[in-house]
Amino acid sequence: MENSSSRLIAPSLLLFATLYGGMVPLGGFLGAKQVALGPLAVEAGIFPFLTLIAISSGIAELHGRDIADRLVRFGFIPLIVAIILAVFVLQLPTDEEMFEPAKAAFPIIIGQSWRMMVAGIFAYGVSVSLNVWLFSRMTANNGRLLPVRGFVAAALSQIVDTLIFITISFYGERPILNLMLGQMLAKVVLSAVMVPLLVMAVVAIGRKLDANNPG
Repeated sequence: MENSSSRLIAPSLLLFATLYGGMVPLGGFLGAKQVALGPLAVEAGIFPFLTLIAISSGIAELHGRDIADRLVRFGFIPLIVAIILAVFVLQLPTDEEMFEPAKAAFPIIIGQSWRMMVAGIFAYGVSVSLNVWLFSRMTANNGRLLPVRGFVAAALSQIVDTLIFITISFYGERPILNLMLGQMLAKVVLSAVMVPLLVMAVVAIGRKLDANNPG
């Protein structure tokens, strides 16, 4: 009989997989708000999305590329379920006593065009998978260059994410070149600011958790 201890999930993987699953649909909902960061403008969904990027890189560092790739694939589940539930809820009749500003705002915030939903699914799968692949290819012993690897992988994957999402969402409906360039610049800058710190935090917390709870 297989030893039950061999089937235990590493504490770091359990923690960050749980956090990852929550961040996946959150990115879509927060994307309803456009935020201004000095001269840059970007949808607020970039913050949970960069958290996904950092977690997937950290998991690749802690547990290997295969586990990180599996985490990305499992991420499709909460993303698709969230879309299905959002569409279902929008079809339900609205309570006439619902607070009036919220009543009008809810469909705008939650509702997305079918093109944006499809774009979100494709952009997520391609860009986060690319991030894991790039991060894993830039190997370094003992975690050296971890912040640099995290930033380079995140920046390149965010450029691809922007190309996919904006093209599928808006091509043929509005000019997209300036929108693409502005979004790419904003995402690369945020990748430089956020991702190195987040990746280092994920790896440090994960190693401490696994050392204290070896299973």
